[in-house]
Amino acid sequence: MDHEWLAQLPIQEPIISWQPVSGGDINKAFRLETATKTYFMKVQENQPATYFTHEIHGLKALSAAVNVPSPLFNGQIKGDAYLILNWIDEGTGSQEDLGKAVAALHQVHHDQFGFFENHRTKALVKNNHFTPSWAEFYFHQRLEPEVDAAIQAGRWNDWRNAHFERMVGHFLTDCQHRSITPSLLHGDLWAGNFMFTADKVPTLIDPDAVYGDREFDLAMTTIFGGFRPAFYQAYQAAYPLENGWQKRLPYYQFYYLCMHLILFGESYGPAVDHILDQY
Repeated sequence: MDHEWLAQLPIQEPIISWQPVSGGDINKAFRLETATKTYFMKVQENQPATYFTHEIHGLKALSAAVNVPSPLFNGQIKGDAYLILNWIDEGTGSQEDLGKAVAALHQVHHDQFGFFENHRTKALVKNNHFTPSWAEFYFHQRLEPEVDAAIQAGRWNDWRNAHFERMVGHFLTDCQHRSITPSLLHGDLWAGNFMFTADKVPTLIDPDAVYGDREFDLAMTTIFGGFRPAFYQAYQAAYPLENGWQKRLPYYQFYYLCMHLILFGESYGPAVDHILDQY
């Protein structure tokens, strides 16, 4: 990326400065400044503009309930996809407000499970085709493709498979005794994907949006830390969970940890095996 590349962006004012910023391990990220505005830009090399379609649609969906960055420009320059968002100055805020915000998000409902387009990740393509059954969606469109990817990566074995099949049996049985409403989920709700604005507003970033069981989102909050008791207390007060939700979290913790196993290797193997050993 150089001045010639930047000059092709559809920003009306000249860009007077640009610098790399931290933005995760998937995209390159930059802060862009003009005389009057500041922007956040993601770049994915050697991809079409449609690479960011799922994120754009996710941000627009989430914006109905929570504060998120606004997608402003999207396109491709010299074979590289870009997405430009408004810059958000970061501040501090309360876990209670964050819990209320996530509860509000989960109260946005749909009549089926899934989302409006599939989503390609480093490991696989997530099939978001809408279906009326959460059990069918999670098993066939999340777990089965993930295990196939783990096999292809050489990170699966007979012990894991036997315990995985038992876990799935418990999951499917539990689903038969629940009435699960398709809730709008962030889809990757770890501590790196929330922030507070300078005026303390909880803000969600980098969604992998899907309509699903809201316990799926909450499971991710329990894996890497960053969500304190006040978060869960405020969430429960705003949108109470069904009894037994804590016991069901391993079904969903497995998904996120297994994806890390595929992407980053056997350092995540013990965490995956700890979950599977419960079944």
